[in-house]
Amino acid sequence: MKRRELENRLRAQGWSLLRHGGSHDVWTDGERLEYVPRHAEINEILARKILKKAGSKTGSES
Repeated sequence: MKRRELENRLRAQGWSLLRHGGSHDVWTDGERLEYVPRHAEINEILARKILKKAGSKTGSES
């Protein structure tokens, strides 16, 4: 999955970028933190796991 697509899905769930890190960006929903790698392509399994932890029901919504 492209990083931009993952970021758009996180924004749609109410998450926002907290800060940039060296190799990861930190996203927050105001209570929790989620670390997203700064690669152009993010492994599909990892992307689903991030979305699931962020509150997505299936992690594979289109």
